[in-house]
Amino acid sequence: MSISSASDLIGMQAASSAVAITLKKMREYARPGMSCKELDDYGGSLLESFGANPAPSKTYGFPGNTCISVNHEVAHGIPRKDKMLAAGDLVNIDVSAELNGYWSDNGGSFVLGEDVSGHAKLVNASRSILLNAIHYIKPGMKVAELGRFIELSAKKEGYKVIRNLTGHGIGRSLHEYPHSIANFFDPYNRDRFKKNMVIAVETFISTGARNAKELNDGWTLVTGDESFVAQHEHTIVITEKAPLILTAANDI
Repeated sequence: MSISSASDLIGMQAASSAVAITLKKMREYARPGMSCKELDDYGGSLLESFGANPAPSKTYGFPGNTCISVNHEVAHGIPRKDKMLAAGDLVNIDVSAELNGYWSDNGGSFVLGEDVSGHAKLVNASRSILLNAIHYIKPGMKVAELGRFIELSAKKEGYKVIRNLTGHGIGRSLHEYPHSIANFFDPYNRDRFKKNMVIAVETFISTGARNAKELNDGWTLVTGDESFVAQHEHTIVITEKAPLILTAANDI
């Protein structure tokens, strides 16, 4: 969507605050020995307190309020009762929701407890690349150029990018135009960013895999080669100057 009125901006800010605060509190709440179901239930209660509806279940019938992916899982991890968190895990939480007709999306990877497996470098690279990429966006710029920037940034850090998961437009629904904001240069993508456009930008920075593979559960995406991926995501409004990061309250 494009922000065309004060009410649009207020609506997007409210939805974005709900998902951002939920993500931050879920990250703080997570601890070793906790099941992903317990963490997801907590996230669901937070969204409910805002009056927001979890997007994964509302839109796709996903079996959870949020997506929680652990270690070799890349995205859309099911928050099962038997999936337990352990110290040193690479954890990703993706929170998206609808509030009063407006939708917002954010996510982030983190190391749970002590970084015994050395994932912090990957997490920090994903976060910094996202923030730099957001500030690289200008109205009129080709979407493909952002992908080039992200991929080259990852390469400089010694990483690859996942090519079959992308960012997207958002606002009046979960996924809107532009439908593919890839993490690599796609010469066939002629879309351009526009002033006041609302988008969800997300990095998928990988230690090895280039494509995520779906498990038989029909949801969970994994690396398939025992490599690791860190993801970070913000919903933003494109402006002539600095972007307006609607989900800044998640502290990413």
